[in-house]
Amino acid sequence: MSDQNAPQGDLTIRTVAMPSDTNPSGDIFGGWVLSQMDIAGGIAAAEKSKSRVVTVAVEAMTFIAPVKVGDVLCVYTTIERVGTTSISVFMEAWARRNRLNQREKVTEGKFVYVALDDQGKPKPIA
Repeated sequence: MSDQNAPQGDLTIRTVAMPSDTNPSGDIFGGWVLSQMDIAGGIAAAEKSKSRVVTVAVEAMTFIAPVKVGDVLCVYTTIERVGTTSISVFMEAWARRNRLNQREKVTEGKFVYVALDDQGKPKPIA
């Protein structure tokens, strides 16, 4: 785990949590947060590999605090490891509460992506 006071990595995506993304208790679904993190990780992995990538594993996912409607979800990415065809990306999701600068770390996780060639086969990363 990283420092709880400041986001680690590169800000990769920012999006607003909407009412349609909630469970009956009014909290944003964990699956929605996971999806946003997967999108951010895919962007980071594609930029690093300079190719199409697919998610092959979610190695870790920790939910720390709920995301509420109206929060701005900011996902930060750090490339942890580059293998022959795979890339591990560590991510932190932070919520900016009420669209203000008050922010709280809500989730962190590690996802693995594989670079693909034009035929959809694993491709070595340069």
